[in-house]
Amino acid sequence: QVQLVESGGGLVQAGGSLRLSCAASGRTFRSYAMGWFRQAPGKEREFVAAISRSSGSIYYADSVKGRFTISRDNDKNTVYLQMNSLKPEDTAVYSCAAGALLVTVYTRYDYWGRGTQVTVSS
Repeated sequence: QVQLVESGGGLVQAGGSLRLSCAASGRTFRSYAMGWFRQAPGKEREFVAAISRSSGSIYYADSVKGRFTISRDNDKNTVYLQMNSLKPEDTAVYSCAAGALLVTVYTRYDYWGRGTQVTVSS
């Protein structure tokens, strides 16, 4: 089992940057694909980015491609989401997730953090 804890959210002006971190417990972190998802009020959960176990494959949602970068450090049991050129429409609760497969569908992930709020002001 994996426990996930996100950090790094906050309030930022449009055009600014934030770096989210997701720290995982346990020694099996490197055996999981990791994903970032977000959910804005009144909207469905949305895929943001995902990274394979060895960082060899990475997926991004079209809405964040070129602005966000996902990475992981298996020695530190941590996955990151660097968010640049933030827009007000990026405002949401961001959650990380761990799963057996590198997919973009949130229902295929087995473990979830509680999320961190990102608010982008215009």
